[in-house]
Amino acid sequence: MNELISKRWSPRAFSAEATVSDDELRTLLEAARWAPSHGNSQPARFVVGKRGTPTFDAILETLRPGNKTWAFRASVLLIGCVITADARGDLPNIEFGLGLAMENIALQAVDLGLIAHMMGGFDKTAARETFKMPDDVRPLVAMAIGRPGRLEDLPEDLQTREQRERRRHPLSETAFTGTWGQSLFG
Repeated sequence: MNELISKRWSPRAFSAEATVSDDELRTLLEAARWAPSHGNSQPARFVVGKRGTPTFDAILETLRPGNKTWAFRASVLLIGCVITADARGDLPNIEFGLGLAMENIALQAVDLGLIAHMMGGFDKTAARETFKMPDDVRPLVAMAIGRPGRLEDLPEDLQTREQRERRRHPLSETAFTGTWGQSLFG
């Protein structure tokens, strides 16, 4: 397995002093742009704010309280959205397209020495209203991007979570053959 995949995780300890350069941000969004999508529909769209800008502050305000306790230190906050239709009509599998774009950002972040944390915990209605999104746009996920920070800056409960061993379900529980539940790998 590629090391970019095994090194990717979702830390919450961001450096409040560090920045992400415009070139790095462009590289991250280019990675998203090249993600696969159903019929090359490319449904992923992003609202992006760098720390210290009104857009960053507005995205931060949409986050649930638990995410606000750490995400304010990130260098960049973004909201991943999908367009639901184009000139061809309604787009299928748009969540798939955005998911792949977000993963490309996360993996590109690892390659650049950055960290990224995706969040479902944000107010989608507030995001739609705040950023005046048209009816054919749906916000689906938020992301914090930056550089590693100090564990001590997190609330105590999150410090514990940050240090937990990373776990994944074994392939015997996730890859089947023949019938459901019959492990591909025994």
